Amino acid sequence: MRVPELTVLREEIDAAIFNLDGVVTQIAKLQASAWKRLFDTYLRERSSQQGEDYRYFDSALDYRRYIDGRPRYQAIKHFLLARHIDLPKGESDDPPERDTICGLGNRKNLIFDQIVEEKGVRVYGCTIALIHRLRKAGIKTAVVSASKHCDLVLEQAKITDLFDTRIDGMEAERLDLDSKPDPDIFLEAVRRLGVVPARTVVFEDTVVGITAGKRGRFALVIGVDHGGWNRKTRQHGADRVVRDLCRVDVEGTDIDRCSSPRPLTDVAWVSKQLAGKRPALFLDYGGTLAPIHDRPEDARLSEDMRLILRSVARVAQVVVVSGRDLDEVSELVGLQEITYAGSHGLEIRGPDLRLELPEGIDALDDLDRASVDLTAALKTIPEARLTRKRFAIVVHYRRQAGGGSDAVESAVKRVQAHFPRLHLTGGKEVIELLPDIDWDKGRAVRWLLSELGLDGPEVLPLYVGDDVTDEDAFRAVRGRGLGILVSDRPQPSAALYRVRDTDHVAELLRHLAETQPTLGG
Repeated sequence: MRVPELTVLREEIDAAIFNLDGVVTQIAKLQASAWKRLFDTYLRERSSQQGEDYRYFDSALDYRRYIDGRPRYQAIKHFLLARHIDLPKGESDDPPERDTICGLGNRKNLIFDQIVEEKGVRVYGCTIALIHRLRKAGIKTAVVSASKHCDLVLEQAKITDLFDTRIDGMEAERLDLDSKPDPDIFLEAVRRLGVVPARTVVFEDTVVGITAGKRGRFALVIGVDHGGWNRKTRQHGADRVVRDLCRVDVEGTDIDRCSSPRPLTDVAWVSKQLAGKRPALFLDYGGTLAPIHDRPEDARLSEDMRLILRSVARVAQVVVVSGRDLDEVSELVGLQEITYAGSHGLEIRGPDLRLELPEGIDALDDLDRASVDLTAALKTIPEARLTRKRFAIVVHYRRQAGGGSDAVESAVKRVQAHFPRLHLTGGKEVIELLPDIDWDKGRAVRWLLSELGLDGPEVLPLYVGDDVTDEDAFRAVRGRGLGILVSDRPQPSAALYRVRDTDHVAELLRHLAETQPTLGG
C-alpha cells in the first residue's frame, strides 16, 4: 500500500469543510463556461454599440483572478472594472436584459442553469470517497459555496446527504456574512456543526478560500491543486497542497482495521444489498476469475467464466483489475465490452476510456536497468523466475525450508536499493518492483468510479480479489460498497466478506446476472 501524503486523525479533527465548486464537484468548469458566455456576449454587444475594443473573458486567468470564490455581484463588478467598465449596481430583481451589475448577475444565473441542464454535474470521486471515510470515522462534514446554486448542484450530483450543513451564497447574503477571503462562511459552518476551528480541516481550491481558512485559524487548510497552482496556494498559506483527495487518508475508523472477513454463504444476500442500487463490479484476475497455477501464464479463464462475465456485463459496469500488463489481461479475458486496469491500475482501457500514468512511463528506464541487474542476481537461485512487465518486474518463487525464499527477497532488496524511484510490493510467493508513485489498485478504483460516473449513492461498488495487492481496493470501497476476499481459509483483510474459490465467484456473478436489471433497461 502506498503511503498517503496526508492523514486526518480522528483524535485531532472533529469536522471537515469542503468547497463545492472545485473540490467536491467539477462545477467550476461549468461556472467558468457560464461566465465566459455571459461576458463575451456582453462585451461583443457593447463593442458593436460603442466602437470600443474589449478583451474577451479568459476562462483560466480571469476566472481565477476575479470570479472564483467571490459573490456573484462582486465578481461582475471586479471583472468589468478591469475592462474599464463601471456599471451601476441596480436592484437584485433587475431583469436579465437590464444593463446593471444585478441584471448581468441574473442573466448569468439563467445561463448557468441551462449549462447544468445540458451537461449535468460531475463530482471528484476521490473527494466523495474521502467524505465517506471521514463520516465513517465520526467526523462531521460541511460544504460551502459562493454560488447561489448550491442546492441545485447537490441535488443534481445526488450528494446532499453527505453533508451535515451547507453555507452558500443565499445563506451568506441572508446572514450578511462577508465573502472570502474573510472567514465568515467557514466560521458559520463550524458554529452550525457545533465544533471549533482549531479541530476543523478546510479543503479549498481557491486562493481566497485558502486565505479565509488561515484567517479563521483552522487546524489545517489543505489546497487541492487541479491545475498546477501549487506554488501560489502555498504562498497564500496552505498547510499542504495535494493534486487530489485520494492522497488523503483517515485514521480512527474501523476502515483502517483488518479482521477476518465473514463467510458469504448466501449470494442472494448481495442482491438484497443492491435494492434500489446498481452494481459496479471490480474483479481481480488470477485467483479470482481464473485459478492460480504455479506458472502464471497457465492461469487461463474458463469458457464458462467468460460467458458469465459477458452476461453480468449486461447488468453492471465490469472492470478487471490486475497486476498483469493491460494487453495481457485483456487478451486473457477476451471481452471488448468491459474495462481493464492493468499493472495495478497504472494503465487502464475500456470503451471510450484510456489512462496511462505518465509517472509510470518516466520509470521505464529504471525498470529496464533493474531488470538486467536482478536477472544476474537471481541466476544462482533456481526456484526464482523473473518476468519483465511493462510497468513492473515480477519475481515468482516457491517457499522452501532451505531458505531459498529468503535469498530471493534479499537479492531483490539489494537491487531495489540502487533504484530509489522503484518500490517493493509482494503477494503470494511473488515480489514486484513497481514505479514509486502514489498509485495502487485502490486509487485506480476511485478514479474509475469517478470517470465512469459511478460515484453516486445509487451505485454499490463490489470489489472481489484474493491478493495482498487487492487490500488497497478493499479499503477504497469499504464504507460505501462491498469488499469480498477469495480465500479458502480465514485471514486478516480489509474486505468484509469471503468466498472460498473461483467457483464461488462464478456463482456470485451468475446470480447477479440473473437477478439485476439490464443496464439502460
